[in-house]
Amino acid sequence: MAKRGGFPGGMPGNMNNLMKQAQRMQRQMEEKQQELETKEFTATAGGGAVSVTVSGKKEITAVTLQPEVVDPDDIEMLQDLIMAAANEALREMEAASAEVMNSLAGGLGGGLGGGFPF
Repeated sequence: MAKRGGFPGGMPGNMNNLMKQAQRMQRQMEEKQQELETKEFTATAGGGAVSVTVSGKKEITAVTLQPEVVDPDDIEMLQDLIMAAANEALREMEAASAEVMNSLAGGLGGGLGGGFPF
């Protein structure tokens, strides 16, 4: 006689555990995201002549220029330095964000019986 249902071991209990784990991961992700949003990431360019700070919310919160980098005859260099420092600070923030998400997702495979089959 064929068994009813295609899930050995009783799917309802496993599904309950899976839902609890998903809810726990969602809470952890929200907490980590809030924590990340409070952090600041600073990068410099031009040997420290330009410094840019960004928040975890992807907002520039500070720009610091050393007086010697402000040359009215070379505005393009200053613009390039600001852009370089801002982009590096954003990369640092994105790397920190990816690290947090990877650490949370890293626990996903073990809790689901070795990961997904696809």
